Amino acid sequence: MDKEISFNSNNYFNILQSLYFNNILSILDISRLTNSSVPTTTKNVQELILGGYITEKGTGNSNGGRKPALYSLVKNKTFIVSVAIDQFYTKLVIADFQGNFITQVVEIELDIKNDSSPVEKLIHHINTIITVSGINKTSFSGVGISMPGFIDVEKGINYSFLSSRNTRLRERLSLELDLPVYIDNDSSAIALAELKFGRGKVNKEIMVVNIGWGIGLGMIVKGEIFRGFSGFAGELSHIPLFNNNKLCSCGKRGCLETEASLITLEDNAIDAIEKGQITSIVPQNNKVTIASIIDEALKGDSYAIKLISESAYHIGRAVAVLIHLVNPQTIVLGGKGIRAGKLWLAPVQQALNEFCIPTLINNTEVVLSQLGCEAQLIGSAALVIENLDKSFFKIENQSIEFTKSN
Repeated sequence: MDKEISFNSNNYFNILQSLYFNNILSILDISRLTNSSVPTTTKNVQELILGGYITEKGTGNSNGGRKPALYSLVKNKTFIVSVAIDQFYTKLVIADFQGNFITQVVEIELDIKNDSSPVEKLIHHINTIITVSGINKTSFSGVGISMPGFIDVEKGINYSFLSSRNTRLRERLSLELDLPVYIDNDSSAIALAELKFGRGKVNKEIMVVNIGWGIGLGMIVKGEIFRGFSGFAGELSHIPLFNNNKLCSCGKRGCLETEASLITLEDNAIDAIEKGQITSIVPQNNKVTIASIIDEALKGDSYAIKLISESAYHIGRAVAVLIHLVNPQTIVLGGKGIRAGKLWLAPVQQALNEFCIPTLINNTEVVLSQLGCEAQLIGSAALVIENLDKSFFKIENQSIEFTKSN
């Protein structure tokens, strides 16, 4: 028989989101996280169990008395396509309802600025990963996409890439994919991942530095993603720090990006090698990749280490400005370049020691992201969960029908 349950979306969504971001919880845990009473939480959890969204996962520890039942999401109830885009490469993966990556991460070369048909190629690759997975498209709750650029999250427009005057990117993708699509800035997505799964679990004032082709910034203020008035906060790349007359991608000169980005590292390496620099970095087709620079730095190549150290020092100067303005509890270093690991830390700290007032820097920690190079994919998947709406459930006349066996 069918058990009809009155539809209360907020309660359901809050419970599902709490479980997605915390994995396994008791009724009391869920009640606290959702600011709901224990009886209401118990009722809603049982309804979601009947609907096949939640399952019981044994019992937890007890300080006395009955051990509490533990609950988690049913991992194959729904799936998410997670997409992480940078200027030159795009990564795709499918995640289950517990946030686990259930396919290999697919990386494709896609120049979103200069390619003649980047949106068409993106749609093709999203459809391909769904088809290859063998999962019916109706089992997907959405597609989360993060990318560089000035992004209006509410309108679904990227003012820098992939959008035209007459077409909103999110609308076009959703229409052609026949799935809900959510887009956000890459650095904000990395910050979301850090907030929900990383340092944000314990600290609520965090600046997440995205070390990539540019130097982005995801801002966590009072436990929430901070976007600024227009939604474009975090353009750390374009802080004017240098009198070097180098033209930045933004059209201005002397920006942080001109001395610290991964593109700059590649350009500096090839210039030095052509001038006779002794290094184990080997150019291919007259190009040096950031992957090869990091590989050789991790093996101890002194010039490769020097390149990363110089970039890190410049980033540290910019972070010093942030610390004076925002007074964060934690600076998290993440992004594509984070594969170089601890090589970033000492030069950043050196710059902070030189340029920060001791009272401020003494209360700010600088750490590497524990989420690794896939933090952007983790954040992209989280976008879908953050934006769950009524379409996630089968709704008829403002009610949800859960099937209950006799």
